[in-house]
Amino acid sequence: MCGIIGIVGKEDVAERLVDGLRRMEYRGYDSAGVCTVHDGALVRRRAPGKLNHLVKELAGNPAPGTIGIAHTRWATHGAPTANNAHPHATGEVALVHNGIIENFKPLRDGLLARGRTIESETDTEIVAHLVSEHVEAGATPEEAVKAVLPILRGAFALAIAFRQHPDLLIGARLGSPLVVGYGEGETYLGSDALALAPLTQRISYLDEGDWVVITRDGARIFDRDNNPVEREIVRSGVSAAAVEKGPYRHFMLKEIFEQPTVVAQTLRSYIRPVEQQVALPQMDFDLSTINRVTIVACGTSFYAGMVAKYWFEQFARVPVDIDVASEFRYRDPVLEPGGLALFISQSGETADTLAALRHARAEGQKIAVVVNVPTSSMAREADLLLPTHAGPEIGVASTKAFTCQLAVLAALAAHLAVKRGRMTRDEEREIVHHLTEAPAALNAALAYDEAIAGMAHLIAPARDVLYLGRGPDYPLALEGALKLKEISYIHAEGYASGEMKHGPIALIDEAVPVIVLAPSGPLFEKTVSNMQEVRARGGKIVLISDAEGLAEAGEGCMATIEMPKVHPLIAPLVYAVPVQLLAYHVAVAKGTDVDQPRNLAKSVTVE
Repeated sequence: MCGIIGIVGKEDVAERLVDGLRRMEYRGYDSAGVCTVHDGALVRRRAPGKLNHLVKELAGNPAPGTIGIAHTRWATHGAPTANNAHPHATGEVALVHNGIIENFKPLRDGLLARGRTIESETDTEIVAHLVSEHVEAGATPEEAVKAVLPILRGAFALAIAFRQHPDLLIGARLGSPLVVGYGEGETYLGSDALALAPLTQRISYLDEGDWVVITRDGARIFDRDNNPVEREIVRSGVSAAAVEKGPYRHFMLKEIFEQPTVVAQTLRSYIRPVEQQVALPQMDFDLSTINRVTIVACGTSFYAGMVAKYWFEQFARVPVDIDVASEFRYRDPVLEPGGLALFISQSGETADTLAALRHARAEGQKIAVVVNVPTSSMAREADLLLPTHAGPEIGVASTKAFTCQLAVLAALAAHLAVKRGRMTRDEEREIVHHLTEAPAALNAALAYDEAIAGMAHLIAPARDVLYLGRGPDYPLALEGALKLKEISYIHAEGYASGEMKHGPIALIDEAVPVIVLAPSGPLFEKTVSNMQEVRARGGKIVLISDAEGLAEAGEGCMATIEMPKVHPLIAPLVYAVPVQLLAYHVAVAKGTDVDQPRNLAKSVTVE
């Protein structure tokens, strides 16, 4: 997910543009660039790789000017080279772009046929030339943009600068987020409020299809039909300190350790401690009438949804389907009347999930959204908004957003059970009691950080790792494998423990560590039998369990990780901690880029 920032300012903007890009590094990127307007010229500086390369370029070749745009690019069309880096420019127009222009090839062919010279492999440069053609023919910036936007298909957020207009920028959004920031004699564009946090707390979120002209005096916003509109100016509430690591080596580690606090913050929104009840935000439909739940998500959020499937069916006795968002629409799912479609997303802007949401709404489903950004596109389109209150998550590998999602989903499952008459008041009080224990249990799990760090060297040399779990620990096995893959680049797979003998057991030898998640309880004996099958084939086991489980089955393991004894309801939250810490410390041992792993973006805003 690329990052955009634009400033119409009172003094030179290049340094502040770069600072804004630095605040969006968490999104993932592979090149960066800035362009300012100065003395009737577009001054452009670009560099592949990390932002520090752009900083060095600017140190040798400054970009003066009080108006400018900047971008961190995650490659879609074309390799991550300086030539493909944004901003893209013609003699009259410079432009940055998040998203993807799906019809760029016929547009590109038309430009070439008209004699335009295309210098890059990107879809973005095409838009710059289209706007430039109109400007060169005498159109105003507003007229040029108004003419080009309707012919673009795909998803985009755009920020455009004009050589002959050093007093304005134009932004537009369709499928990718863009916000306007209001300062004192300055106005800003940004991909999110975090990018603008040091500049202003007063922002407006553009609606789908909006475009905006910003000057030092403010902003003029138009809807997709070019009608002037007002968008509410709100206080972002995002702290400039949110992107500081504090005493931690990496943002990921900081965010792992924030989990007790943010889970407690999240649960406060869903629990009435005096009444010992679960409470949800207001909604305009009756949950008791819901006859089926369809969960849709991607990546880590999908695994949170898998855990929720166990809870919804166990507590509320409502059937649940779960789909990967990128597949959901294309299999033409049967969505019966009276169903609830539940979408889970950290950013609320993930392209596949947002498209699935709109498909479900068109099929007559009620829409619930679990999201960490309450002003996001998904949040604004929901019938029931369920915020996670995790705060900004900078590390690309999701940690605290995941456990906050689980907290919200557990509360939703309990509330649905109450509404459907499947849970008594006494049972609800018990659920609330265990949920309120979760922050302390997370804190207890974090106490084993040093022990986990001490055994990371056992996993770091591996080429392949297996994770096993039963019941709700099966999605945790999938999540553990994903975390290890994401940041250490070790191939890892998660399996339901009972499925090991149906194929994965062929991989077991002394070079393949097997991570077993097995809290003591009704399923523990069956998991122990799977561990014996691994041992019999020379496999090296890391057992993650509580003291009771380790006493029963820990002997003969390569390593063990002790977790506090907790109720099965909150075990998925607690057992997320050791798989996060294990992935983190293995990645550190291998020397990879923990917060910005290769090829990954924080939020995927293209399909």
